[in-house]
Amino acid sequence: MLAQKVKVATEQPENKTVYSILFIIGLVHLLNDAIQAIVPALFPVLQESMGLTFTQIGLIGFALNATSSLIQPVVGLYTDKKPSPYALPVGLIFSFFGIIGLAVASSYWVIIVSVMFIGIGSATFHPEGSRVAYMAAGNRRGLAQSIYQVGGNSGQALAPLIAAYMLIPFGQFGAIWFTFVAALGIFLLFYIAKWYKEQVEIAKSKLVSKKKAIATKTQTQNKNLVLFSISLLIFLVFARSWFHAGMTNFYPFYLIQNYGISISESQIYIFIFLGAGAVGTFFGGPLADRFGKRNMILVSMLGSAPVALLLPFSGPILSYVLMAIIGFIILSSFSVTVVYAQELVPGRIGLVSGLIVGLAFGMGAIGSVALGILADWIGLNNTIMFAVALPLIGLLTFFLPSDQKLREINQ
Repeated sequence: MLAQKVKVATEQPENKTVYSILFIIGLVHLLNDAIQAIVPALFPVLQESMGLTFTQIGLIGFALNATSSLIQPVVGLYTDKKPSPYALPVGLIFSFFGIIGLAVASSYWVIIVSVMFIGIGSATFHPEGSRVAYMAAGNRRGLAQSIYQVGGNSGQALAPLIAAYMLIPFGQFGAIWFTFVAALGIFLLFYIAKWYKEQVEIAKSKLVSKKKAIATKTQTQNKNLVLFSISLLIFLVFARSWFHAGMTNFYPFYLIQNYGISISESQIYIFIFLGAGAVGTFFGGPLADRFGKRNMILVSMLGSAPVALLLPFSGPILSYVLMAIIGFIILSSFSVTVVYAQELVPGRIGLVSGLIVGLAFGMGAIGSVALGILADWIGLNNTIMFAVALPLIGLLTFFLPSDQKLREINQ
């Protein structure tokens, strides 16, 4: 009964795309992820000021991603049963206090606790933010998720520039300026929460007429295939996230070590990677609507593999171009994996968003720690060689159900 209520409560009552809500939630996603992304952007600064090892840096990344990601499925499961509009601004309040702690931290453990606060805020925002995008999507789910996700990817892309022009010149305390970013996000989320609450009330009023159709759909699902497919999809996103961690967290050190460039210059490469990825994310949704979601996931992983394998053998100039190509291709499936999961498990918007954006990224956080340990053990160059081979795991995409099979499952 609860599942039935949730599915109805998370559908847009009118079959209409609400672009104003999509753009606002996309903007807040940008602000939220920019806040989260300042943590890895601070890594070179913290390594220089505190003398941290790669393993310690990896543990900071783990603390952030474990809280921001592993908690998301729990939040999503709860809000599927009981939609919570005002969890959105409350989550960003956690991030607000985390930023203050990060800016003034004088010890390693205070940094760990501060990034955990930022992670909790992000974990609360993402499942409900994805639900808002779903509710406002109407018939254009691929486009809606692209608008929502491109906001987040754009926020991440801004982090290297912030590091180069704000954090590096002003040091760790420069993070304090992000309290203004968090405050703006909190203000906008109170507006979103009011709209969200209204939609839930409208949808609940139509519950009785939709019960039967929902129950029938649930009974026809092939549970074994769904379980296998969602597990495989999580693993694929994990591989993509591990590669992402290698590029954003450790590739700057590779550039500094091998090409003798400055910390600020190394951040430009990461900006190009993430900026191109944000563009790829925007185009990925509409392309998946046209050519198929599974095909888009496959092209995203395997299409980036040969270019990524060339990266360690390119010079500093060619690397600019390669980072742009890799970022565009591999992140083009960012929103597509979320929509694919939502169609694979209909009626569980918060849970599947938490699993794909949350748990899979949390597994990527474990990968970040592993890469740090690996870099201390076998050397940074060998670790980067391992990281650039990860997109080859995309071969497993062939085992996912086709879009046609997805439609048959849900009939």
